[in-house]
Amino acid sequence: MNHDDESRLHEAMAAINRAWRENRPSDMRAYLHPHVTLVFPGFKGTAKGIDAMIEGFEEWCANARVITYDESDEQVHIVGNVGFVSYRFDMSYERAAYRERSTGRDIWVFELIDKKWLAVWRTMADLKEERTTTELTV
Repeated sequence: MNHDDESRLHEAMAAINRAWRENRPSDMRAYLHPHVTLVFPGFKGTAKGIDAMIEGFEEWCANARVITYDESDEQVHIVGNVGFVSYRFDMSYERAAYRERSTGRDIWVFELIDKKWLAVWRTMADLKEERTTTELTV
């Protein structure tokens, strides 16, 4: 592993997060493996494939508005052609009827394919969600 590989892996993760944060989930496509798998928190199911991953983020962007979002404690590890990125997140958001705070650790696995880091797997650990407002008036 060299510093350039680590920097490029970090940038791939940052580009994925920028895409959904800026309401452009389809821009994530360039950083996702066609068979990327999302494992739901608590390992309670999966969504498989690039279209399912992007559709999930599109649904999120269409139905939620992020109020605050912070990342911390980023960990980047590379073993051969496999990269691991995880970070803690703390996010407040609102949907039509409520506000919620969500915290946890996002965990992504990437594979280096043709000199490009592509996400192949994702889950969230230590997920805690807490309603902060039960009814919002429009």
